[in-house]
Amino acid sequence: MNTIEQQYKGLAQEILYRGEKKLDRTGVGTYSIFAGRLAAPLYEGFPLLTTKKVFFRGIVEELFWFLRGETMVQSLHDRGVHIWDEWAGEDGGLGPIYGLQWRHWGNGYHYRPEVDQIQDALETLQTNPDSRRIIVSAWNPQDLPMMHLAPCHILFQFYVSNRKLSCQVYQRSADIFLGVPFNIASYALLTQMFARHVGLEPGTLYWVGGDCHLYTNHLDQAKAQIARESRGLPKLQWKTKETNPLTLCHYPAEEVVAVENYNPHPALPAPVAV
Repeated sequence: MNTIEQQYKGLAQEILYRGEKKLDRTGVGTYSIFAGRLAAPLYEGFPLLTTKKVFFRGIVEELFWFLRGETMVQSLHDRGVHIWDEWAGEDGGLGPIYGLQWRHWGNGYHYRPEVDQIQDALETLQTNPDSRRIIVSAWNPQDLPMMHLAPCHILFQFYVSNRKLSCQVYQRSADIFLGVPFNIASYALLTQMFARHVGLEPGTLYWVGGDCHLYTNHLDQAKAQIARESRGLPKLQWKTKETNPLTLCHYPAEEVVAVENYNPHPALPAPVAV
């Protein structure tokens, strides 16, 4: 089954034909709607879109980079990933973006003590899985002026039911064509990593978007993607018995996880709005 891709294509089609034309920070312009929602049942397969080829290794390396608490692009470069280059400063830094907020909230900026939100979430899942506070936030108003790019996916929450781990992520700004396929797969992988470590089965990934938009220079590519037939979703293949996300994130992606039976349509290149 591939219900997530049908939902994704429906959202893209709604933006194409009902979206409001808006100006935006980049100057490119978008067609936009508010309050999109997608649900990916992880037992159906790994939600890596098949209507275009998505850079899975880049997704894994970026997620591991976040989990290591890093904000410099050099370690991504060392692993052949350049998806953050457009926003990096001359020193390769990006300011206190996702990794710092996830792992070192407050470190060296405005206040202490430092908070490791990822470690806290893992510990709470193990000791109090019914907690309503298993939340990680990247939206830190005090640090926003120092970030080279304000976080787009700003908050996620875990929920345990019937020994299954689900996750809901809120994305304030959603680049539907380029960004969201990456984001869906990244949070699906994160959820499965956490579930595997704490002995739960993967549940459902819920994605909620605020400003959901297509850039005006992505319209032809989006129409081409919508016209393609969805294929079966791949499966995750774990390559190690190690389960701790805070250990796994120090290994190269190809030594940790891969996707089996991924048979996508060809890639659809499109420019990044900076």
